[in-house]
Formats: sequence, structure tokens, C-alpha cells
Amino acid sequence: MTVAVDTSSGRRAQTKLANRLAILDAAREVFGEMGFEAATVRDIIRRTNLSVGAFYNYYRSKDEVFAALADDGARRFRPILRAVAAEANDFESYLRAAIRSYFDFLKVEQEVWRLTRPGGESVGHVRNTPEIIAVFDEVRSVFADAMERGLAPKVDLDYLAAGCIAVAREIGDRMMERRPVEVEPAVEFVVRLIIGGVGALPRSEF
Repeated sequence: MTVAVDTSSGRRAQTKLANRLAILDAAREVFGEMGFEAATVRDIIRRTNLSVGAFYNYYRSKDEVFAALADDGARRFRPILRAVAAEANDFESYLRAAIRSYFDFLKVEQEVWRLTRPGGESVGHVRNTPEIIAVFDEVRSVFADAMERGLAPKVDLDYLAAGCIAVAREIGDRMMERRPVEVEPAVEFVVRLIIGGVGALPRSEF
């Protein structure tokens, strides 16, 4: 007796995945060339083989596409962050390696996006996608472990994780605006700021 296998659901799932990836790839190009503010949904659709109706089956706006891109970036960064945690010996070594990994990742991502930020446009941060929340939880977990092992002072975990992530994001943005883009000075600035406070920062002439 031959059992018929329904492969249509598998094909539909593959098609949906391919369409989502096509939209995200197109959005990277469009946001990179035009900037987020100037770009429109139609600009994104023109870079795909999809119809307007097909696009709206997946995303309702360019803001949703941007959030999906941010979520995708966080998903790809999490294994890097996990590997850093596994190799770190103490709080400072983890912090330094995590910040360096994030800045390296950011540099590659923005080179792929070719973000020139027309007219000085800044790129906002999406904060509440599942993968971004997972990154926060991962950082918080590592900090909690460091405190339990006596490798870091016992302070408010949520504030510490949020503060470190916020500083990394803002300094990362400024780093990307400079030419040439230099990762190491930015890493050192963030680590010294978090570990030692303003008093530990190298002096600069204004």
C-alpha cells in the first residue's frame, strides 16, 4: 500500500521563508542607500519579485520591517555573545570581549547595509523584539553569575545590564559616524567608563 505524502505544506513554508528573506534583503539595500526616513514600502517592494499584496501578507509597514531586521541581527549575535561568555575568566574580560564583539558585528552589519545616514539621519534602536529581549536576558544572566562568584560587585542586575547595553549602543552609533571606523578606542572607552566611571577615562583636549 502506498501512502501519499502531502508536501504542499512544506513548500508553502519554504515559500514564506523565502519571501520574508527577500523582503529583508531588499530593505537592507533600500535603508542603506536612501536612509530609513526617505525609504518607502514601495521602494522595498520594487527590489523584490513580490506584489504589494504579497508584501502586506508579511509586514504592515516599513517600521515592522526594520524591527524584523533588528530581530534578525540580535538572533545572529546571540551565539557570538554566548561564546564570549564561555571563554571569559572574569567580569571585565567578559565585558571587554562582549563590547568588542558587538562593535565588530555592528561595523560589518552597517557595511552590509551601506548606511550613510542621509542628512545626518540617526538609526533608532528597536528594543522589544523577542531576540533583543533574549540578548538582554543573556547579558543579565552572565552578570548574575559573575556576582554570585564574587567577580563583580553586587548591584541592581536590571540596571547594570540595561546601562551597559545602552552605553554600548550609543557609543557604537558614534563610532560608526567617524572615519575611519576604529573599534578598539571605542571598546576601551566603554570598558573604562563602566568599570571605573568618568574618572577612569583618558583625558581629551576639546
